[in-house]
Amino acid sequence: MRHVYLITLFVCVLLVSIFGFRGSKFTSPPMDVFPEWAFPGMKYQPKFRPQSESAFFADGRSDRVPPANTVRADLPLRDDDHRYAGKDASGAFTAGLPAALTVDMKFLQRGRERYQVYCTPCHGAVGDGNGITKRYGMGATPSYHDPRLRTMPDGEIFNTITNGKNTMLPYADKITPDDRWAVVAYIRALQRAQQGTAADVADASARKTLGLQ
Repeated sequence: MRHVYLITLFVCVLLVSIFGFRGSKFTSPPMDVFPEWAFPGMKYQPKFRPQSESAFFADGRSDRVPPANTVRADLPLRDDDHRYAGKDASGAFTAGLPAALTVDMKFLQRGRERYQVYCTPCHGAVGDGNGITKRYGMGATPSYHDPRLRTMPDGEIFNTITNGKNTMLPYADKITPDDRWAVVAYIRALQRAQQGTAADVADASARKTLGLQ
């Protein structure tokens, strides 16, 4: 019998906890389980919440504008819109990679490594949109060999990697600006590999080695 009483009490407390105070507004603060004396200076430290008011500043804002010439260590100096935004002075997407970057085999290998980590799951190893996510219901991932993407400015591809597009999330927090350009360069290499012709091999000895003449 005792167990019946305990179970009944438990059910009643549970029902009151769930339904008894729904929509009620309390005028007194909740019970403080961890009092200030137990954690001095931590729980009730003076602070401002984001976008809250402040009577200390004349404009009434707690969020402050950084002083002039402030440099944040986590952001690059935006002295090159081409390199960091993929756009020219007019705001149009740029064609070609920034002149400050050296496009060599090491650069392409870095792009390949970043591409395999972040892009291959959706876009596939050869950029045809047949990544592993397609097997699990991922929508149609565009192929880099589509004429629309082959003629797309390099800066627009960089911008898509940076800010995302449609179902693709942004990768600015995962891939540095220079690595994004390395990925763009590798994408162009994938496109060239699929669309290239014998005429693209200019060196005579290379053409002979490949059996093109």
